[in-house]
Amino acid sequence: MEINLKLTEKALRDYNLVQLALEKGDQKAYADLMNNYRDSLFFMMLKMTNDATDADDLTIEAFGKAFKSLNQYTPDYAFSTWLFKIATNNCIDFIRKKKKMTFSMNIGFDKNEDGTEIAHNIPSETLDPEEKFIENQKIKLMRDIVERLKPHYRDLIKLRYFEEYSYEEISEALDLPLGTVKAQLFRAREFLFNILKNSEDKI
Repeated sequence: MEINLKLTEKALRDYNLVQLALEKGDQKAYADLMNNYRDSLFFMMLKMTNDATDADDLTIEAFGKAFKSLNQYTPDYAFSTWLFKIATNNCIDFIRKKKKMTFSMNIGFDKNEDGTEIAHNIPSETLDPEEKFIENQKIKLMRDIVERLKPHYRDLIKLRYFEEYSYEEISEALDLPLGTVKAQLFRAREFLFNILKNSEDKI
């Protein structure tokens, strides 16, 4: 298969991992692909759903769908682009199904004066004040969980996911070597995942 010469060094690394996974069934290659994108994929799912449990499930589903269709991946685009497209489409489908289910469950029936049934409690297309308050609380709770991290880990998470800095921009902003940024961010993500999984708070 001809490799797109425009791919970045990171994309070429991923392509080689894909080839190892496909040709040799290399389990470490699959694990490396997951480790490379698990955190960023989780946070994207979290942004889309505002629900940590759903985000965790959707992250796993996205990798499952991608790995199942790995033979369909071509290096015309970076693996990350392909993976995130799968994840986004899957998440959109999930949100639509969830809204449809909520719509069906929330429709009730009353009887008017002539005894015919009329529907009520049909959800609005926009969030009402109570729903908007709940969504804001979810975002606040997520930020509160990040605040539980040690200061230098907290700063890394904020820059990477709230401000969407690149590794290089974080390195420059915090005056740290690029390798140190990557290593500490990995540790910060592990701490955050543990807090999310063990927290009694529900996001």
